[in-house]
Amino acid sequence: MKNKTIGIISGTNAIREEGEIFLKIAKKKGINLILINIAEKFNLNSFKKRINKCDIIYCAVWDNFSVELIKMIEEWGKKIFETSKSYYCSEDKWMFYVKCTENNIPTPKTILLSGNINNAKKELKEFGRWPVILKRIYGTRGEYVGKVKGIGEAELLIKKFWKKGGEKCPIIAQEFIKSPSYRVTVIGNKIMQTVIKKNKTGWKATGVYAKKFERFKIGKRLEKVVKKLIGVTDIKIVGIDILKKNGKWMVLEVNAQPALDFFEEEREKLIEEVLDMLIKNCD
Repeated sequence: MKNKTIGIISGTNAIREEGEIFLKIAKKKGINLILINIAEKFNLNSFKKRINKCDIIYCAVWDNFSVELIKMIEEWGKKIFETSKSYYCSEDKWMFYVKCTENNIPTPKTILLSGNINNAKKELKEFGRWPVILKRIYGTRGEYVGKVKGIGEAELLIKKFWKKGGEKCPIIAQEFIKSPSYRVTVIGNKIMQTVIKKNKTGWKATGVYAKKFERFKIGKRLEKVVKKLIGVTDIKIVGIDILKKNGKWMVLEVNAQPALDFFEEEREKLIEEVLDMLIKNCD
């Protein structure tokens, strides 16, 4: 029986840090592994040749460039995780909120602000939740996210986001919930890891802002929310960020291509689980 070939698309740092672990586990399992570094100079013909050698591909990086690659790979008829469809759950913060509310998944109250600054100010006044979190609907690692206490600060931050981004990207306003960020990592429908992300020096605890990590036990109520969310988003390898409001769980966002390095001693186990899931989905 021919050995399966798996392609891993990533950037330079991730390949350097995790590539050796992927290669070691793949060798143990008799898998051919192709590491594809998208930080290198891109050549379409070379890229397509490498993709055609693969039975399945995992894109371990998520940005606008990688999304274009994913759409190309789908057009070529190759199986890939995650699909371009998942982009609208993990990256479009407004559509994620809509999807949660449509499926009765608890999430912080959120409104979509008008592209007209005067209308946006009126909408914020009607929303009436201060302080409030302002976010561009697209953005990663806490970029284009800020907390404001009133209309004046909100107007300045909205204009700053529009100017800094080089485009008038839509912005959402979201209720502020004072809470650590609880991360649940799921691989192939299995809950693999829980992490409490804390930051004592600021209100942000997601992404690069967390300074301390601890584990937490996941109860039946949260497990039910997580399972429902997995079914709604259909993301196979996902990190779910959750907050606590008055003792109740609130889903903040989902992250495709989640970090696997919160606890170094569990990193290899999680990477092996990723490879096992990819093998099962080769056929």
